[in-house]
Amino acid sequence: MCSTAISEPRKLAIGPICLSQLKIACIALPVTLVMAGCSTVPLKEAGTLTSYGSLGAVKGKLGKSRSFVDGPALAGVKTVSISPTSYSPGAFARVKQREDRALVANALDRAMCVALSDKYQVVPTGQPADLTVRAVVADLVPTDKTMAGVSTAVTLGSGAVLPVSIPRLPMGLGGLAVEAEALDRNGIQRAAIVWTRGANSITNNPRVSEVGDAYSLATTFGNDFSKMLVTGKDASGFQISIPSGQKMKSMLGGKPKYAACEAFGRSPGIAGMVADKFGAPPTWTDKSGKKPVTTLTAQTAPSLPD
Repeated sequence: MCSTAISEPRKLAIGPICLSQLKIACIALPVTLVMAGCSTVPLKEAGTLTSYGSLGAVKGKLGKSRSFVDGPALAGVKTVSISPTSYSPGAFARVKQREDRALVANALDRAMCVALSDKYQVVPTGQPADLTVRAVVADLVPTDKTMAGVSTAVTLGSGAVLPVSIPRLPMGLGGLAVEAEALDRNGIQRAAIVWTRGANSITNNPRVSEVGDAYSLATTFGNDFSKMLVTGKDASGFQISIPSGQKMKSMLGGKPKYAACEAFGRSPGIAGMVADKFGAPPTWTDKSGKKPVTTLTAQTAPSLPD
């Protein structure tokens, strides 16, 4: 496992592989891979939450986070509204293309909307709701497009001639840091998180886009924070769960459970999965990055419906 806080190269040697069942002589494959951990994205406060006072200690292995959730207060929540994700000035400046910024923000909002639909009724942005959820991209490490292309070629090429594919090269990896909170009708913070994660060579496929990794990690964050709100418990650490029927349908590009989620577009589905496998930019299959994205200055409180 690797963490965003520490990135130490490790070497993995692939030794001789015997194909005895095929009665082929053993062949040596002396391939040495440098398996770096993750790209490093510091876990720090960006000043976009209404309060940091209730956040707990730093937790996590694949990524790092500090979080707070008021489980009893969330027990009575029935409706949720999602404010479109914005960017801190620093994160905004790191991404050159407007469409790329929108894709990352939209992927995050879409993941939250679909995941929150498992328990809550999601209403359109700006409408009165028991809970208003807002997220800010606090920092973003761009993916090196050239290295992503090389990694894709190496992985696909090795898979054609070797029994196993060589993992992604540990260079030019991107990362993402997000701050998010959930406020009740009175503007009281009922859940909050400061979250950061860097892409790694094993679980994040390279995509030839400067937001290739951030786009994937945005979905990861959306699912993590939503799970915290749905369960009323800290969602840090590695967790595996079977997705609900409505979530699977949405992941495959189907109609979401609530119409409010249509504002964030539909998942690219199978086409997106294939594009991810071959390193194509997310813009090829996800056409939701058309809306403008704003920056959020420090200590800017959200406007809540009356």
